[in-house]
Amino acid sequence: MQMSKYDWKDNELKRMVSEKEEELLSKKRAKELYDKKIMENFEVGTFKGLQQIHEYLFKDIFEDAGKIREKNFSKGGVRFASAIFLKDNLKTLDKIPESTFENIIDKYVEMNILHPFNEGNGRSMRIWFDRMFIKNLGICIDWSKINPAEYLQAMEQSPVNTLELRTLLEKNITKDIDNREIYMHGINQSYKYENMYEYDIEKI
Repeated sequence: MQMSKYDWKDNELKRMVSEKEEELLSKKRAKELYDKKIMENFEVGTFKGLQQIHEYLFKDIFEDAGKIREKNFSKGGVRFASAIFLKDNLKTLDKIPESTFENIIDKYVEMNILHPFNEGNGRSMRIWFDRMFIKNLGICIDWSKINPAEYLQAMEQSPVNTLELRTLLEKNITKDIDNREIYMHGINQSYKYENMYEYDIEKI
């Protein structure tokens, strides 16, 4: 899967800042989520919880932060779920259990297929994904150890078969869930998956 832009223009994304400012401002917000314990007030494993993360990360960047998209689109040759069915599909997704490693991966993959926001899905979803692992299994993913190309390839295959993704993630599990460094390095890596790596979150 190529790391490419969505098939629409910035004005359609209701962008309020440049892409460079987007990285800086949203990384600051990601840092605040952890350091100010803001996520303690967010739901875990629901679409509402993902909305809360997305809105906080991108409220300085997109006018529609946290809002469900109303247009169909694709990215890197992958077409995501039709916008007209999103609300119903998100209600169904909320019912997917989170009791096992496999359940949580399935929920993550389904959310990625839905891709509910115009932009910023991956960055907000990886935080949402980890919070399910932390709450239900007492583990998280050390994203800093996951190569972008391997991750994107696994995600490309995941709608058909999640084995590649499961195997990749299993190799990078940690029980060190309260480690600030793992979280911060994970955010940096998450942004690399989107070709954003100009700013180190620890230095902003």
